[in-house]
Amino acid sequence: MGEKIIFAEKVYMKFNLSKDKVSSLKEYVIRFLKRQLFYDEFIALSDVSFTLDKGDVLGIIGLNGSGKSTLLKLIAGVLKPSSGKITANGRIAPLIELGAGFDSELSAKENIFLNGAVLGYSKKLIEEKFDEIISFAELEEFVEVPIKNFSSGMIARLGFAIATITAPDILIVDEVLSVGDFKFQKKSQNKIKEMIDLGTTVLFVSHSADVVRSICKKGLLLEHGKVLAFGEVDEVLEIYEERYK
Repeated sequence: MGEKIIFAEKVYMKFNLSKDKVSSLKEYVIRFLKRQLFYDEFIALSDVSFTLDKGDVLGIIGLNGSGKSTLLKLIAGVLKPSSGKITANGRIAPLIELGAGFDSELSAKENIFLNGAVLGYSKKLIEEKFDEIISFAELEEFVEVPIKNFSSGMIARLGFAIATITAPDILIVDEVLSVGDFKFQKKSQNKIKEMIDLGTTVLFVSHSADVVRSICKKGLLLEHGKVLAFGEVDEVLEIYEERYK
């Protein structure tokens, strides 16, 4: 048995969706005081349980709206479950919304130091890895350019390069490999494979069964927020492809 690194136990995630459109804060307060605010409850995840060992590579699959991104955000600590328990042991690098923490007015160089600090890197480490980050992101000619002038692909490349300068204990990847051109997608996959070889535990969301099959050892199939299958990746993908062909 390996060392357990992620535990999810009877995890539920509920969101309240407002039934009425409230156009101002004043109207919201009046309705709140009169108890006239009504919500529809949306259950994003229902009774989700699984455990992963250190070094496991899990592909999370399912149709749009099945709860994949919500599950990743819970594991990353961005969201807290409505009930149940989720534990992740170790340093997490979430590649969920690449570039979300960037300041668009600052240059690529300034954002590397800003984002690196947010991710917990020392200034010394960022200085040591700076040229490597720029080279990996293929932004040698844009170091001093404000990133408000960057394409979404350039921002994603920079975000990926910063987040992966050291191998984390847990890497969370949400469809980010679909950004950029084919060459960069291949480079990103190779970088993730390097981290897997170093023992990083990876959770990976993709709509591509081929990419999941090439990278992952285990699979988790979600449908309407519930676990439909969990186990060896080939077995889970077989259920997925049979169910949705």
